[in-house]
Amino acid sequence: MSLSSKAGQPDIGHEIIERLHILAQHTEQEGMMTRTYLTPAHRGAAGQIAAWMRDAGMTVRRDAVGNVIGRYEGTEAGKPVLMTGSHFDTVRNGGIYDGLLGILLPITCIAKWHRQGLRFPFPLEVAAFSEEEGVRFKAPMLGSRAIAGTFEQRVLSHTDNQGITMRDAMKAADLNPAQIASAAAARDSIAAFVEVHIEQGPVLLNEDLPLGVVTAIAGATRYMLELEGLAGHAGTVPMHMRQDAAMAAAEFALFVERRCSNRPDLVGTIGQWTVPNGATNVIPGRAILSLDVRAGDDAERLAATADITLELEHICARRKVRSTLTKTYETPSAVCADWLQEGWHASLARNGCAVRSLPSGAGHDAMAIAAVAPIAMLFVRCGNGGISHHPTETMTMEDAALASNVFMDFVEHFDTLSASRKAT
Repeated sequence: MSLSSKAGQPDIGHEIIERLHILAQHTEQEGMMTRTYLTPAHRGAAGQIAAWMRDAGMTVRRDAVGNVIGRYEGTEAGKPVLMTGSHFDTVRNGGIYDGLLGILLPITCIAKWHRQGLRFPFPLEVAAFSEEEGVRFKAPMLGSRAIAGTFEQRVLSHTDNQGITMRDAMKAADLNPAQIASAAAARDSIAAFVEVHIEQGPVLLNEDLPLGVVTAIAGATRYMLELEGLAGHAGTVPMHMRQDAAMAAAEFALFVERRCSNRPDLVGTIGQWTVPNGATNVIPGRAILSLDVRAGDDAERLAATADITLELEHICARRKVRSTLTKTYETPSAVCADWLQEGWHASLARNGCAVRSLPSGAGHDAMAIAAVAPIAMLFVRCGNGGISHHPTETMTMEDAALASNVFMDFVEHFDTLSASRKAT
């Protein structure tokens, strides 16, 4: 019997859910969950996470981009680390489980091991990534990219809605942008990275399954688009003479919908759309919108983005509207390592769970870490139809406890799993 199946384990689910609600108090807007990179709410959450890590028996460090990393030391010197974790920033008016489950679940499990006096041959690290969503500076996965050594220096010049650059925000938070390179993990220092995350979709819920093993994470391309036409009086300019930026945006959005429909592995989203200084009696002279295109197959995604950008040129030429299309983010799809998936399968089976494998359409920090280490993910069922990035995002205490059982079993068998992989 593994230690994770001993009596008292259901209490761990209650502790995880309780901590998720405590952390939700660190928000920029009372009554809704909004926590963006390096705001006071974000810094408060970082402090709370660090305190829980120390209480769990970990040493804690904060790197140059604000990642909070807890280390539970191993018994054998020189062994590469098994890393886990997720992000603690949120979307605006989001949920309290996205990202945070993948931080608080392993912290709570490590606290249990620490109380038992149990350590492993390898060190275990929990990375609370400071930024994944890309909300404040339109540059996602800053935390995991810094650890992977793929942080792009150009994003330091990105500004938020108040005109503050990322570079200045970091300095105000006592971070040194010049030291970001030092956050990168040393070569071969990470044996594997595993992430526990809510599914953010309805598949497991609809199949009445609490847990699933991720096979691959979809790649994504994001843009910000600015369209500039000519403002004019809404009552005096004939329809055929207008240079309406908002209508050009509307035509563009509908093309994105058509191009990405009827393809099971392809999605396109216009998530932001504004008409600056708009008025009811003025033809829109400007429109600003975002574009997010995702697919598990990179060739499919790149073909779609090529068609979309070409159609944008045609729309703008026909409507006499100028466009500025800026790519803000791009990441390829990431395949989860077979041997780690097999490890999850075995842990599920030992805990009496059906084995269900499924892809992830959402992006995750694991895909950034894939540049330097093999990755795997465990999905946990969502309630409320699988909705996420929304205040009604939810999961159950029972599923949190079961996911903890499976995670602890996986870690307890990891040294054997890793040795078996090397032997083959």
